[in-house]
Amino acid sequence: MAEGNITEKNIDLRYDIVIIGGGPAGMSAAIAAYEHGNRSILIIEREKRLGGILKQCIHPGFGLEMYKEELTGPEFAARLIAKVREYNIDCRMSSMVLDIDRKLRVTGTSSDLGVFTVQAGAVILAMGCRERPRGALNTPGTRPSGVFTAGAAQYFVNMYGYLPGKEVVILGSGDIGLIMARRMTLEGAKVKAVCEVMPYSGGLARNIEQCLNDFNIPLLLSHTVIEVHGKERVTGVTIAKVESVPGKGRVPVKGTEQYIPCDTLLLSVGLIPENELTTSCGIKLNPATKGPEVDQDRQTEIPGIYSCGNVLHVHDLADFAAEEARIAGEAAAERVRKLRENAEDCTKSAEEKLCEEGGFKVGLKADGKVRYVVPQVITAKKDVGVYFRVSDIFSKPTLVVTSSGTGAEGEAAENVLLKKKYLKLVPGTMQTVTIKKEMLDGLGDGSRIDFKLLPGDAE
Repeated sequence: MAEGNITEKNIDLRYDIVIIGGGPAGMSAAIAAYEHGNRSILIIEREKRLGGILKQCIHPGFGLEMYKEELTGPEFAARLIAKVREYNIDCRMSSMVLDIDRKLRVTGTSSDLGVFTVQAGAVILAMGCRERPRGALNTPGTRPSGVFTAGAAQYFVNMYGYLPGKEVVILGSGDIGLIMARRMTLEGAKVKAVCEVMPYSGGLARNIEQCLNDFNIPLLLSHTVIEVHGKERVTGVTIAKVESVPGKGRVPVKGTEQYIPCDTLLLSVGLIPENELTTSCGIKLNPATKGPEVDQDRQTEIPGIYSCGNVLHVHDLADFAAEEARIAGEAAAERVRKLRENAEDCTKSAEEKLCEEGGFKVGLKADGKVRYVVPQVITAKKDVGVYFRVSDIFSKPTLVVTSSGTGAEGEAAENVLLKKKYLKLVPGTMQTVTIKKEMLDGLGDGSRIDFKLLPGDAE
């Protein structure tokens, strides 16, 4: 694998596929594109090493879906890195992408080259996500040291061996918060409580069991931190129960305040896809996923720009992010192949020829109980796996997928495509269903597929 292979004499380059981000999604997309026949691939990564967030995730639980065995984050990353090296995929490390335009020109910068430009045949966005900071919460109180995001605390403990504090309260029950509750306990800290503003946890059930219940760490649902105390260092927090008030959201209940002395507050209050590059090139974001809307190949509204992994929507498992990235990698390689074939026709540009192959577009819509679906558009009649996430806890619900619009012969059509019953659906666990090719055969351009959730035993 050639790392940093761009020289000063060759700053303006051409690659068939340029991938932004060298985490599990970016590497998986590159590997899939290579295995689909493309050899002109460049990964651009801002850090010195590939692997993304996996480098600091030393806990087990990775690889169960992809490799059918349990790995730590670094072990999972090492397998992908080994494959990237085996395929000799070019990587540009310690480089930051500044801009992507609609002609698929990628502008980046690095300390050794300054500004460089790469012309691509396809661009895959795989920048991952970031944690929501304290400033987004508007929590009252002072601004002492000792307030960390859960990911920052994980970095200090796992990468540098520093313990951020000894008496800890965690706000938010996302997976990283649950994992850090266990990690801090194993390192000798006392985790006094995990507070969650919602009436349910945002993490996986297995993490609640293994990270909290196994260590007798209390999970306080419908609770939040209403004040941070301390001057130079956190000395404690005040928590309170919350209730839902129409028009105001979830607000503290007077009389339920409780002071908890602590020296550290960890925040696990949500992840935000890193989509500054996405919006800078004019791609609109979906309000539910905070990522771009894509078709079944993970192509955005701009032809040739794909998105995958946590920059598209936040995944529960790195395995799922890597699986989705393979879809984008294979599609990008197929696009480049078709561009080359179409370029042989001199009467029209290769891009024009490629666009003429379209003509079929079906939108996918969620009903609210189903919070979102990915992809949001289907443009090819083939089996399509659809990810979805629900907005609340539902016991024994039934997912009903229906189609409506114009049939292939021009008549109005509406029918049930599939029904699937579940024992329980929770917001913290993503689900998948498959829309079969034969379900799409009777649909015409402009049709719609609706995802509805019927609670209980309703039909």
